[in-house]
Amino acid sequence: MMRFERVTKSYRRRGGHQVILDDVSLDLPGRMRLGILGRNGAGKSTMLKLLAGSEPVDSGRIVMEGAVSFPIGFTGTFQPMLSARQNLHFLCTVYGMDHAETAGWVEEFTELGPYFDMPVATYSSGMFARMAMAASFAFEFDIYLVDEAFEVGDAAFRAKCAAAFDARLHDASLILVSQNMDTIRRHCDCAAVMHGGRLDVFERLDDAFDHYEATLRQEADPRPRP
Repeated sequence: MMRFERVTKSYRRRGGHQVILDDVSLDLPGRMRLGILGRNGAGKSTMLKLLAGSEPVDSGRIVMEGAVSFPIGFTGTFQPMLSARQNLHFLCTVYGMDHAETAGWVEEFTELGPYFDMPVATYSSGMFARMAMAASFAFEFDIYLVDEAFEVGDAAFRAKCAAAFDARLHDASLILVSQNMDTIRRHCDCAAVMHGGRLDVFERLDDAFDHYEATLRQEADPRPRP
């Protein structure tokens, strides 16, 4: 279950404030696969940070029942001078997982070979992405937070990620932020649209897509209609 209780979030910017959420209240059930649509700059990444608890709201509160993941593929949690194994040791301590078992699974999944015990600062961007994705799937959560750019690596690795993703979501909820309607349709069964400080939730994907496209047209031509 996820509940927003009069949540407001904004940022200062030159000339005023950018409002991300403006006094938003809503209730969402558990075991959902929710896609959140929004144009660039609408605040989708900020939404993930609010849900993960890594950034505070200005007012109100967000109530999440169950264990909430860090965003899938998020690399900011890794200390660059530590190896993948050492970084996982820290994450296992935080989330109460067995270190040896988890590290063994991630080592096999990533196929990094000897690099698994080298500082992640020595990794290529592709290797780092593989490590971040594998670490995301190594821990069991009740709610998974996913940014739109979560497909990395070659076709074989993407297929491996897709299988792990589906396995994790069997008994968990998903919140996926994107501006790609095909991505939302592929992974979600309901959707919300971020626009102008609002978060409008739709049970039917097509209704959400129609609303999203209407907001894009409104921004492209903001003149009032007769």
